[in-house]
Amino acid sequence: MIALLQRVSEAWVRVEGREVARIGPGLLVLVGVERGDGEPQAERLLQRLLGYRVFEDEAGRMNRSLADVGGGLLLVPQFTLAADTRKGMRPSFTPAAPPETGRRLFEHLLAAARARHAPVAAGVFGAEMDVGLVNHGPVTFWLRAAPP
Repeated sequence: MIALLQRVSEAWVRVEGREVARIGPGLLVLVGVERGDGEPQAERLLQRLLGYRVFEDEAGRMNRSLADVGGGLLLVPQFTLAADTRKGMRPSFTPAAPPETGRRLFEHLLAAARARHAPVAAGVFGAEMDVGLVNHGPVTFWLRAAPP
């Protein structure tokens, strides 16, 4: 599984002009599911998202995690993260998991996140979404929990 995480002051998701999710300070995470991913990758990715130290401590160093600061977590499914862009002028989506697998693993990640952290919000799997954010820093990281 792939995560593109951004430290935000606020973030939101709209579907068909209606806001479906919003957080204040925390992490906006775009989530891509690859072929071969399973629940172990979702669990490892969540562990990293909650524990990854991207928030500043009193000395101004990135030493605090989302769990430490109690910030919001906004998970947004985005299958395009799994695209193969190594050659040509058009992405290949062969590395992406089939939609039913992607949905199941995204929902697993979301349920596990809600069981371990609050607040947690989410985009809508398969929907065309407008995602807005104020990236604080800016701070953006690409994380991957690869299949064995």
